[in-house]
Amino acid sequence: QLQLVESGGGLVQPGGSLRLSCTASGFHLDNYAIGWFRQAPGKEREGVSCISSSIDDTYYADSVKGRFTIARDKAENTIYLQMNSLKPEDTAVYSCAAKRLSPFCDDMDYWGKGTLVTVSS
Repeated sequence: QLQLVESGGGLVQPGGSLRLSCTASGFHLDNYAIGWFRQAPGKEREGVSCISSSIDDTYYADSVKGRFTIARDKAENTIYLQMNSLKPEDTAVYSCAAKRLSPFCDDMDYWGKGTLVTVSS
């Protein structure tokens, strides 16, 4: 069974850091573009970051540029999202998704269920 599982969410104070993980089972992420998306209460889902398949180009939403870093660990079959200098407006459910052999993160093939990130004092 092909599955993506996110972990690493939680409660953090403003200015703090979290590292989210997206681990695949049943397939290898090497040939997939992986995107991190988030959805805050009452808002539409938005793309946060993407790492392309093959050459690992990375993309970030303007709202997180310079604070978040996406990285691929092929040995662990995992994609990480390092989130620093977190702000209350980063509070959301974060989900990862995979798109086979793609330079971009749209029309994704597989989705995880998400992990909640809450930034609050």
